[in-house]
Amino acid sequence: MSVKRREFIGNISKAGILGALGVGNGTALIKDVNELTARPGEGHIFLSQPYLQAPASNSINILWITNKLCYSWVEYGEGDKLDQKAHEVTNGLVNAYNRINNVHLPNLKPGTRYSYRVVSKEITGFQPYKITYGETITSDTKTFTTLNPNATEVSWLVLNDVHDRPHSFEHLVKLNGNDPYDYIFLNGDMFDYQTDEQQLIDHLLNPCTDVFAAKTPFLFVRGNHETRGKFARDIADYFASPSGKYYYSYQWGPVYNIVLDTGEDKPDDHEVYAGIVDFDSYRRQQAAWLEKEMQSKAFKAAPFRVVMMHIPHFYSGDWHGTLHCRELFAPLFDKYKVDLFIAGHTHKYGVFAPEKGKHNYPIIIGGGPKEGNRTLIKVKASQQEINLRMIRDDGTEVGSYQVKRR
Repeated sequence: MSVKRREFIGNISKAGILGALGVGNGTALIKDVNELTARPGEGHIFLSQPYLQAPASNSINILWITNKLCYSWVEYGEGDKLDQKAHEVTNGLVNAYNRINNVHLPNLKPGTRYSYRVVSKEITGFQPYKITYGETITSDTKTFTTLNPNATEVSWLVLNDVHDRPHSFEHLVKLNGNDPYDYIFLNGDMFDYQTDEQQLIDHLLNPCTDVFAAKTPFLFVRGNHETRGKFARDIADYFASPSGKYYYSYQWGPVYNIVLDTGEDKPDDHEVYAGIVDFDSYRRQQAAWLEKEMQSKAFKAAPFRVVMMHIPHFYSGDWHGTLHCRELFAPLFDKYKVDLFIAGHTHKYGVFAPEKGKHNYPIIIGGGPKEGNRTLIKVKASQQEINLRMIRDDGTEVGSYQVKRR
């Protein structure tokens, strides 16, 4: 992963800074010094609290960010215990001297409650044969529960098109009341464009951990606005998915979920992209993967099949991205009998029943981002039916749909 810092104490030379940042866990991408985020003048702190990603029946990923270069790990255990330790190892080297942490906890028990906390020990000196440690910081103890593969029900919440309005996370999640939910899905355009790490922290990670993400995982897919800006190529470092990509699949209880990354809405050769995007090829790559996924035994055997992606392939005008998604994905959705489709992008919420000759499944589009148009989508599935409700930010139900098992 890249090491990025923006503010440093004192008048350190640029050469000294680049030397300090020359070690990373992957390919180091050193940007303009003024763009790098760290704030070491505040002491050794967590820039983000731990948040849960890529939930599975036997594993989970825990991510967090420090403001200093560290060796970091997770202490965890069943119930209230903290008797196990996990850190990441890449090619025999334990990940260290980094700030962005992504630790995978393997070999967990399905449907089991675990406690965890994260620990980061500052590395003040990193010589070939001598490492010097500084202050160690430890998070509060949190809990999570692994996915139960035999669950007969699953519930999740969908947010879309927040567009750099971080207060919306708490407001919209509160609309759920006390109804239980297993995870939250962020269906694109959480931002207007990608500026830097601090934007990710202030406008998504910390608002989400404050409300739910330290104990309840979220899954994320890019919207077209996540592909824009100078930091767009870096944000993958801050998320984990079941596949390690922005498009992926997972089964939770009776629902087999497909997540697709719809890319940009304009043609690749549009002048605003300056020749440095190739979303047409990327969408074709996903279409080939999608058909193989839909041919799998697990997909066919699931009681329900749900697709979530940012740009809806109908009811969103005639932009290139919409039409290309329609060309590539719509025939597969019909051929392999998708039960429900959820999107965002249009900023105009709507529920569209199946329409013969167009789409054989309901299409749900969330609203946002302005007050009076923001929505929370609530989905609950059993072995026999899916019930979906869409709640506007004033608490009014503005759409619902029920899908019976075929």
